[in-house]
Amino acid sequence: MGISEEIRQKLLPRFRETTADRVEKISAALLEIERGAATPEVREELARELHTLKGEARMMGFAGISTVVHAAEDLLKALPAERPGDRIDALLSACDTILPMLDAPADGGAAATALAERMRALISGGPAPEATAAAPAAPAPAAPPAAPPAAPSPPPREAEAAQPAPPAAVPHAEEAPRAELRGDKPAASIRVDVDRLDEIAALAGDVMVEGARAMRRSKDLVGLFARWARISDRVVALAERVRDPRTAKLVEQIEGDVHLLRSDTFRFARVHSEAASSAHAQLGQLSERIGEARLIPLSGVLAGFPRAVRDMAHEQAKEVECVVRGAETGVDKSILLSLNDPLVHLVRNSVDHGVEAPEEREAAGKPRVGRITISARTDGDLLAVTVDDDGRGITPAAVRAAALRKGLIGEQQAASLSSRAALDLIFTPGFSTREQAGETSGRGVGLDVVRKRVTALGGSVTVESSPGKGTRFTLRMPQSLSLMKVLLVRIDDDVYGVPAVDVDSVGRLDPKDSTEVAGIRAVRYRNRLMPVVALGPLLSLNGGPRAQRPMVVYVSHGSEGAAVVVDGLHGEREVAVKAPGAFLKGMRFVTGAAALEDGRVAVLLSTPDLVNAARRLASPAMTRGRDRRRLRILLVDDSAIAREAEAALLRSLGHEVDEAVDGEDGWARLQNGQYHLLVTDVQMPVLDGIDLTRRVKATPRFVKLPIVIMSSLSAPEERRRGVDAGADAYLVKGELDAESLAVTLERLCGVPT
Repeated sequence: MGISEEIRQKLLPRFRETTADRVEKISAALLEIERGAATPEVREELARELHTLKGEARMMGFAGISTVVHAAEDLLKALPAERPGDRIDALLSACDTILPMLDAPADGGAAATALAERMRALISGGPAPEATAAAPAAPAPAAPPAAPPAAPSPPPREAEAAQPAPPAAVPHAEEAPRAELRGDKPAASIRVDVDRLDEIAALAGDVMVEGARAMRRSKDLVGLFARWARISDRVVALAERVRDPRTAKLVEQIEGDVHLLRSDTFRFARVHSEAASSAHAQLGQLSERIGEARLIPLSGVLAGFPRAVRDMAHEQAKEVECVVRGAETGVDKSILLSLNDPLVHLVRNSVDHGVEAPEEREAAGKPRVGRITISARTDGDLLAVTVDDDGRGITPAAVRAAALRKGLIGEQQAASLSSRAALDLIFTPGFSTREQAGETSGRGVGLDVVRKRVTALGGSVTVESSPGKGTRFTLRMPQSLSLMKVLLVRIDDDVYGVPAVDVDSVGRLDPKDSTEVAGIRAVRYRNRLMPVVALGPLLSLNGGPRAQRPMVVYVSHGSEGAAVVVDGLHGEREVAVKAPGAFLKGMRFVTGAAALEDGRVAVLLSTPDLVNAARRLASPAMTRGRDRRRLRILLVDDSAIAREAEAALLRSLGHEVDEAVDGEDGWARLQNGQYHLLVTDVQMPVLDGIDLTRRVKATPRFVKLPIVIMSSLSAPEERRRGVDAGADAYLVKGELDAESLAVTLERLCGVPT
């Protein structure tokens, strides 16, 4: 297994660098385990690093490294909590072996096989075979090397001003011929240490802020000169009033000096304003060009996936092709390095879990050859990368069952999850639909890595799936982390920034537009309910806005969103992002800071953290017992808002809810399904709730089906109409809460509260 020589030469330097970093992290974690100081988080991170290293090695064609790391994963899983002894020695020996194996044959040679056998023997508890030399022998000089040999010391992180040529085509600096002696044209590009480029980008951001301050000072100066113009007019008017034969000459001199001074003042103000404006524009272009210089084509990461997918599919007796689109899209190098791991996990999962075997695909009417499409594009300041397959898709019921089986959720929580929320469980640490871990996947350390890495970049991961048709993962993240457009909001006199790409809109929150769902305040926004959260109390800064119609910022992160209430707005800016200092580091919701032109510092907030906090506040507490019987309820209501609120309330109690848009739709669903309870509104088109209740109770099949009328009509005569029609309970929407509904369900269906 391997990749082409051209792609290997392009990717090998980066693979060497990241492998060295991973081996260092793995060794440090193993030493902590040996000392007995390892936390569960350290063990979890160690498992992730091994899993990712194995996947990268397989994609690069290093089967020997993959074999050793796979055995190390199994040994780590069997590692006892106390006195790991020679098992730690074997794992550390594996770490010592990995880097030399980069210059060995692809299969790792006898040393790799012996080390893997030694670790497997330790797992079974038998005697470990005699360990051979830790480092495999280097390939013979006569054999063609699989990749250029490593330099004696690792090279510094580098970025190119233009798209880099393959490393083999770039001579070392000491070997480069002198252009002035040969008459050759100097090279059109140079290598620049990326850390130095980061420093320049940071300075450019500071200079851009200083340019904005110069513009502000220029406006202040124009204001001062305007006041001077008014005073000069009064001076001239006063001089005219005191003019007489004795002072005529003095008055003329005063008027002449005032007019000349005012003319010079206006001329200076105009020239200064033009210069400040021009400097501000040039500084903005400078920051933009430096940001562009840090962008590297995604082809460096995506080029190896088609061949790697092919080889991985062959190992599983599958036929899969991988199509890459948008590889020329540029991205900040820091983003590029962090994007590799998520893509490795997603592609491996698509091959292993998503695409079916050829016979299964033909039986389902699909082509024998499956397809995985990796697409990249820019969307404003965001980079959007999708991994799309045409495989079997993800079934929410199977995800719920797997999560229950692994103890990640309880039965009541599983019953209340919507299909979208169930799909979101695949990003939970430890989740896997596999009972046994295999060579490719099944250890539960894959998709949680994807979400954690992308969220750390201020991005989001969403999944869409159609059972039997395929699955699409979409990764959205900033294209660059050095400059960012933010919406500045005010809490009291302090300024906070929210990434502008995550802001849908701003407005005023009218109390009549908000509602309560199971005691949680929510607002209807673009045909969906969003939880409302006040930023001041969330950050423990104040008790929230005191205005009747406060300002609200609607933010989105993936498929979720929140309505964030603030004290006011401070405008939109493009700011240079600084890492949080010691005072702010580790604070909740804080991702960085930015200097403003008025001298203040804006604290930048994480949209994913804000949305997750709003979701946690909006999640009903699961206080009911796990032994409660799950009901299947048919809810009939023609109001989309009321139906969504009522369904959320019923699901929060742990029940499954089907929704019908009117009486006729509800009657049709009753004919085709099995339900424990019918909940219906009264006033509906086509067939209202009273007539629906009569029809249900007149049908022998449904005569024992409990019916609850849930209506906004509260008059006694309306209640009598419902009871006369055969309803078993009548609830008024304005008086509805979780407790009264739970009591009604207990009375009608025997569900304990």
